[in-house]
Formats: sequence, structure tokens, C-alpha cells
Amino acid sequence: MKHALLASIAVALAASAASAAPLTPAQTLNRRTIGELEFSADGSRLAFTVTEPVKGAARQRNIWLLDVAAGRLRQLTFSAKSDSSPRWAPDGRALAFLSTRDSTHDAAQLFLLPMRGGEAEKLVDRADGISAFRWSPDGAQIAVLMAEAKSPAQQQREKDKDDSRVEEKDDRLSRVWILDVSTHALRRLTSAHYRIGQIEWLPGGDRLIAEASARPEADAFDEGLYAIDAHDGHFTPIAAPHGPMGGFTVSPDGRTVAYVGARLDGPEAHDIWLQPVGGGTAVNVSVKSLDRPVSQLHWVDGQTIAATVQRGFASAIALVTTDTHARLLDGLDVNPSAFARSSTHVLAYVGETAVRAPELWIKKGDAAASPITTFNQIWNTIPVVTPELLTYKSSDGTSIEAALLRPAGASRQPAPLVVLVHGGPTGRWSDTFEPWGQLLAARGYAVLYPNVRGSTGYGHGFVEMNRADWGGGDFKDVMAGVDVMIARGVADPNRLGIGGWSYGGYMAAWAVTQTTRFKAAVSGAPVIDMASEFGTERGSAYDEWFYGTPYEKPEGFVRSSPITHVKNAKTPTLLLQGEDDTTDPIGQSQQFYRGLKRYGVETDLVLYPREPHGLREEKHLLDRLDRVVAWYDKHLQPGTSATEPRR
Repeated sequence: MKHALLASIAVALAASAASAAPLTPAQTLNRRTIGELEFSADGSRLAFTVTEPVKGAARQRNIWLLDVAAGRLRQLTFSAKSDSSPRWAPDGRALAFLSTRDSTHDAAQLFLLPMRGGEAEKLVDRADGISAFRWSPDGAQIAVLMAEAKSPAQQQREKDKDDSRVEEKDDRLSRVWILDVSTHALRRLTSAHYRIGQIEWLPGGDRLIAEASARPEADAFDEGLYAIDAHDGHFTPIAAPHGPMGGFTVSPDGRTVAYVGARLDGPEAHDIWLQPVGGGTAVNVSVKSLDRPVSQLHWVDGQTIAATVQRGFASAIALVTTDTHARLLDGLDVNPSAFARSSTHVLAYVGETAVRAPELWIKKGDAAASPITTFNQIWNTIPVVTPELLTYKSSDGTSIEAALLRPAGASRQPAPLVVLVHGGPTGRWSDTFEPWGQLLAARGYAVLYPNVRGSTGYGHGFVEMNRADWGGGDFKDVMAGVDVMIARGVADPNRLGIGGWSYGGYMAAWAVTQTTRFKAAVSGAPVIDMASEFGTERGSAYDEWFYGTPYEKPEGFVRSSPITHVKNAKTPTLLLQGEDDTTDPIGQSQQFYRGLKRYGVETDLVLYPREPHGLREEKHLLDRLDRVVAWYDKHLQPGTSATEPRR
């Protein structure tokens, strides 16, 4: 008994010591994500995916099942790779899904899993992956979206390394195919020159609705809504919205398409629009009652649409009626992301906050919502810092909302401060876990997350405030936040840092060319030369909304580019860049690195092979976090024992 008691005490002390240890980069990656929620037609079962923490260069994803009435959970698939996009057959007897389990090139194929038991059956086996699929209303067919197969001649050329290609002209566009579920026969439905992003069946089963572009080679916001005849593949235009689209859904009676569309011409899909399938003018039903960015539209009935909505740092689910009224659902407790609503009025959603890891939540009727999974239970014992929300006035009186992480366990003495700027600029900081700041707060830093002008979640007018003004009012918003932190005794004015990724990387680079107040900067995947970025990136229509084109209006591109002012930089700056980034290509970081070196500024450029705009591989993610902490420690907390990352 004595030995057992001593052992218990030892375990308790070990657990206490472990909980008191600072957060580590490896811990920040140890989080499961939940998504792709799909109720069966009768509402009795919910299928969803759980993605495991990254290992190596991949994340394993499997499909789980919830018995709604009993509250029982069980894992449905056990692939070592990725199972995704679960979709119930209309009669609920089977579940179709995409999987890379049999692919050597991670090309997703279509599988069917019978609910009576047995192994999943492969329905489509192609060298190219499937991007999307939808069951027909009668369950006899599945519409599949995938690229045209390579010809034998193309395959031979690639094998012989005779693989030159003409940009855009040799791109293989996705086509709609129709799969007969019983025979597995596959026929190509469309061959027209369209870039198709989403497909949905109309209730009658004779047509599909598609979001598509008739000019796939154009780098412009020109997606439209089309009806596709399910017999001959003919496209009939329904609507040509202005600006980008963000997904659509068909009403239960098939007469109306609700889509997320832009206000005027951009820069992002923001509001709920209703478009009659028979043609006519679309109506914006959320502009007056909501005026916040929405996503994930679900028809509740013929008059009501549910959607997730951004509200500052918080998220919510809104119910918007076709006559333009809106209300927010109460009692969700945490910030919802992915969600689904059953035919029996049960709401399932993934909920989290900055200090509560993602779990699946269920809300039945007017009852309080409750978490039903414990996939991230380990985070109940890992210390994280709770953000404090605050507002302050910028130089022109604009109200800015921000979150502050105070140093963990520290006194209220001024501390080194790092300002982190989000991506976008049409992005935001939200009440969710963010690893850079939490790692820094655990090591004695104060961290400020300002939602500067241009951020989403504060109305479309706020988004428009930094049009053609990057590095202007937004930068003043950042500096006003720094001054407030110093005035309140939070920040040591001699130990200030700045950092961010994408637009946040731009702002860090801009800051070091405008002021010497920052003693350390970390700039990830930044925009440095706005004109060369425009000519080499994918998606220049977004930048065009802000500045026009550098061919016609070069002045703004030059004025707002950090490279224009690089000779003023003095701040030690760490540059981090994925080599395969097509959003903010590698040349952006290379230009700034060369400029900083010319003027004797301390700088490192770290390149991550194979990585796109967002890093994916485990070792790269860990390396980035190690370097971020080490860079700030070196320049803001000299004498600390931070481990220098390997070179």
C-alpha cells in the first residue's frame, strides 16, 4: 500500500511538472481536426472525418459515424492514408467517399461502403484523382468531377521525359462524368471548355447546377452559375455574378440557388445571394441584416438558410430568411466551424476556442449544446494562455479590435512584445488556437493580434478601408496598437518584434522599411514587389481589386512595395518561404533577402522544398516554429537558452 501511495504521488508530481513545462512546437502539431459533417437523410446518423496530426509529409484521415439517438461513436474506415468526403446514398444504405488508399500518387478514387457490413468497394479507378462527386436524387447515379484522362501519347511522352507543355493550353480541365452505381459504367457528360468548381443535382435528377468559368484561361473573377443537362451535357447560363463566388446550395424545391457572392466586384465572397434557377436578378439577402462574411450555406427549409458567420474574433451560425431577416443561434458555447443540420432539427458542429481544442458538438432543439467527442482530450492538460480582447483607436480614430496574450505566469512588468499580423488582407484573427503566439507567450512574451482595417468580420466597409492603401492605414493601426501596449505597461518599448505569414509577412517586411522601432521581424511567404507578384502569382484578380494592374497603374504598386523602401531597413529579419508557393512565389522572398543583404541588415532566408503557400510537412512545420522562437529570443531576449535550429 505504501509503495502504491508513493507511486501515485510520483505520478502526480510528474504530471504537475509536465503541465508546468512550457508549450513545445511538437505539442502544437498534436491536434486532430474534425470536418466534412454529413447527416443521413433520416437524421439518425452523422458521418464525419477525423484527421490525425501530421506525420512525415502526410496526415491520415478516416471516417467516423455517430448514432445520434444513442450518442455512440465508432470509426468506419481505417485507411493508412486519407478517406474523405463522406456522402450518404439517398436511402441511407451505403456511404460513398473518396480515398487515396490504393493510390501511389495520392489521387483520390471513389469508394462505396455498405452499411450492412463488409469492405468498401472501389467504384472508379483512374490515374487522375476525383475532386468532387454527388449522388443523384434517386441514388442510381453519381455525378463525378475529374479531369479528362491522359492520352496514351501523353503518357508515353511523360515516360520519355518529352514533357514540355504550353501554359494553360495543355492544362486538362475537370469534366463531369456520370457513374451508374449498379454497373460501374462511367460516361463523360461534359466536354465543353469550362473550369468547373462545384456541382449539385436538381431534385428532378434531369439537370445539375454548376459553378463554372467559360474562360478558364482568364485570371479573373468570372465564375457563373450554369444548368447542365444530365443527358447531353449542354450548359445553360443562369447567372453571371460580379466578383468571386464562395460555394452554393440548391433549395429543397429546386427553384433557387443560394450562393456566397461578392459585394459589387470583390475582393471576396461576403454575402448570401439568392438566384432563381429559371433566370432573373439575384437578390442579396444578408447585406442589411447581417453585413458579415458568411460560408457553408445550408437550406433549413424553403424560406431559411443557415450559414457560419464571422463576427470579429468570434464565429456564429446565422439563420437568414429569404425575406432578408437574420438571427444568430444562441447557446453554442464555442466558435463553430464545420456544421450540419439534420432533417430532425439536430445541429452538429465542430467547436473550439483559443483554449479549447476542436471537438464535435451536438445541439438538439432548444437544449444546450454539448461536446460529444474527446479527440483532443490531451489539450485539457496542456497549458495555453487565454487571450484578452480589447479595442483601441488608431491614428484617425478608427476602432481596432485586438487580442492580447500576456506572458504566462509572469508579473505585470513590461515584457518584450511581438505583434502578429494575419494573412489576407481579407482575413482575420479569430478566437482559435494560434501556435506562434502561444509558444512566445509561454516564454515570457506579450503577443498582440490586431484585426487591422481590411480584416473580415467587421462589415464590408471595413474590408474596403485598405483598398489601394496597403502599408498606409493598416500599418498605422499596427503602430497604434504598439503604442497602446507601451502606454498600458504591457510592452517594453526597447524590445518590440513583428511577424506574420502572407499578408502578415508583407506587413512585417513593410514595417522594417518604415521604422526602426522593431528589433526583430519574421516575414513568412511575403509580398515584396507588388508588380512582379502580380505577374507571377496564381490569382492576380484578387490583387487587381486593390490596385488595378501594374501595366496601367504602376504608381500604387511601386509605392506600396517593401522592395521600394528596402534601403531604409535596419531590423534583423527572418524570411521563411515554401519553394513551390504559387500564391506568393519564391522570388518575393529572394528579392527582399538580396536587398537586405546589400544594405547590411542581418537576415536569413529559409526555403522549404516541396511546400506550397501553407507548409504541410512535419519536419518543416517544426523547423519553422523553432526558428521563429529562436529569432525573437536572439534579438528580444538575449541570453536566453533557446535552442538554435539546425542549419
